Amino acid sequence: MDNQIKNEFDQNRKNKLEKDEKRKVFNQKPTSAYVGASWAGLLIGIVSYCIGLWNVEMELNEKGYYFTVLLFALFSVISVQKSIRDRLEGIQVTEIYYSISWFTTVASIILLIVGLWNADLLLSEKGFYAMAFTLSVYAAISVQKNTRDIEYINKNVEKEEE
Repeated sequence: MDNQIKNEFDQNRKNKLEKDEKRKVFNQKPTSAYVGASWAGLLIGIVSYCIGLWNVEMELNEKGYYFTVLLFALFSVISVQKSIRDRLEGIQVTEIYYSISWFTTVASIILLIVGLWNADLLLSEKGFYAMAFTLSVYAAISVQKNTRDIEYINKNVEKEEE
């Protein structure tokens, strides 16, 4: 009986590994339209945010704060996406790096919210910065994902051709 349970366990484990291997290999590249839309969203979000900062009447140190928060957020969300993707592909990611990436992502969003909450701006201006920030962050994640998808698929296609 114990031998039968062991054999079933081994077979289930083997089936799971085969499914995992099949799941890892996919061949659907993101479409050119989606890649282009992602890049366009990123550029539109960053440029809009920066034009807004250029034109707003606030101290230079305040402008620097908002610009730094945007850069901090972009780097943070790319780090989170990279960490998640590395784990999915079996690349080792330390728990501390993964945790710090999430922490900095949340921190950058909180810093923007606190800054806008306390800013002496019209509500419409605050909404503009929040939307441009959100567009930039989402598009950065999308661009990073597309880049990784394309690289992963190209690498697997090269392996299959060998």
